[in-house]
Amino acid sequence: MKWLPLLDQYDDLANLQQHCLQCHRCSLRDNARGVVFGDGAPDARLMFVGEAPGVDEDRLGKPFVGAAGQLLEKIMESVGLQRSDVYITNIAKCRPPGNRIPKKDEAEACFVYLVRQIELIQPRLIVCLGALSTQYLVHNDAKITVVRGNVYEKGGIKIVPTFHPAAILRDANKKKPVWEDFKKIKELYDQVSTSKNEPQ
Repeated sequence: MKWLPLLDQYDDLANLQQHCLQCHRCSLRDNARGVVFGDGAPDARLMFVGEAPGVDEDRLGKPFVGAAGQLLEKIMESVGLQRSDVYITNIAKCRPPGNRIPKKDEAEACFVYLVRQIELIQPRLIVCLGALSTQYLVHNDAKITVVRGNVYEKGGIKIVPTFHPAAILRDANKKKPVWEDFKKIKELYDQVSTSKNEPQ
């Protein structure tokens, strides 16, 4: 997952974040309060990738702090995962107007930061929350209703797509499949936790 040499010069998350805070690669920054870069352990084995910040995230500058984020934490805790052990970010780092899904040019402009975040954090497991991150990290034609719960592997990283927590808030029928997905995610997390420093 290499990208522009431009970002290779940022060799830790703090420096990359400072660069990202100045970003105007797309028009989302013009209407957002700020950049929501990411949150969590810089050496996390598990990384969650959502779609874009919402109004609460834009206001507080942290991903997944609104209703969907609170639900995500409850789901994580139900299988024995703690937010402090993971890293959470989004495809887009700025809130789209009206909380809409980022457009293709917006997502692609921001994807470079996600790629560099992955390179720096070196997670062993990534959970795609929703269709957009699944399409960018698994396959651009992937349908979340079809691929959720499957385990993919790219560059030594296992990737599991599941429904976005916001989708559960809109449709309670998605609660059971997400629960099943997270049980699998916890099993994979336990596996990669014992082999974090092993050569790939």
